[in-house]
Amino acid sequence: MIRLATNADLPRIFEVYAVARQLMRESGNPHQWGDTFPPHDLLRSDIPQEQLYVVERDGVIHAAFALVFGADPSYGSIEGAWRSDAPYATIHRLGSDGTGGIFAEVIAFCRAKSPYLRIDTHHDNRVMQHIVVQHGFRESGVVYMHDDGTPRIAYEWFEGME
Repeated sequence: MIRLATNADLPRIFEVYAVARQLMRESGNPHQWGDTFPPHDLLRSDIPQEQLYVVERDGVIHAAFALVFGADPSYGSIEGAWRSDAPYATIHRLGSDGTGGIFAEVIAFCRAKSPYLRIDTHHDNRVMQHIVVQHGFRESGVVYMHDDGTPRIAYEWFEGME
């Protein structure tokens, strides 16, 4: 089940992201999220904006992600090209505790919410790069994060693209 996160979910969400950061380090991606991303204040601010979701199975939260509608400031300039300039939603901060099948669930959910999705990941995040492409996203180029200028590989998917 995927649902909007609540403030009561935050302790478990923080735990899930801690596990996700460890899994990223173990898979050769120690820099994308470091030791503190996503910051607790950012996650807290996502909740009233109704853009933070959790993936729950048998009453246990196994993943969290943000689905953000509207233009993303980091995507305004790209080294490469977007295939569409239609309105889109961006999947951000997808982290799990290692439970399998999470990405497929999240993608199905997000596709039901928006016919055009964008996502990005760090150059060292080979796991996410593989999974994103496996689920029909196509690489569009490189974008730079508006908050710190670090590069990310950008992907997009839209209905009819596959």
